[in-house]
Amino acid sequence: MKSYRKELWFTVPARRGLINITPQVEACLRESGVQEGLVLVNAMNITASVFINDDEPGLHQDYEEWLEQLAPHEPVSHYRHNRTGEDNGDAHLKRQIMGREVVVAITNGRLDFGTWEQIFYGEFDGRRRKHVLVKIIGE
Repeated sequence: MKSYRKELWFTVPARRGLINITPQVEACLRESGVQEGLVLVNAMNITASVFINDDEPGLHQDYEEWLEQLAPHEPVSHYRHNRTGEDNGDAHLKRQIMGREVVVAITNGRLDFGTWEQIFYGEFDGRRRKHVLVKIIGE
């Protein structure tokens, strides 16, 4: 069995943002040489997320508005976590909602997606460098 590991690094200049990382994960898959197996992609920061959905701008805006309704950034005093001197209590909750990781099957050397599926990195407390782990196992 083959095993492959790579870290992808991102700096989102705004507080929040979504990045389609499917091309980077596909490049990792090619590098790995795995034809049949699984790929795990997970955010390595507790205020970021990795998830699968459609790459459609209207949906991305819907996420932004929905998440902000569920866990608004302000007032920052609303979150006990922010009493530690942070201002990102909302980002922790948004990450919990959107999820930490995805696992995708690999079939014939390709990501085995459903229609329209893409992998996204979701940033909820940006403006600094963060990373995603790509772990591929298989034959």
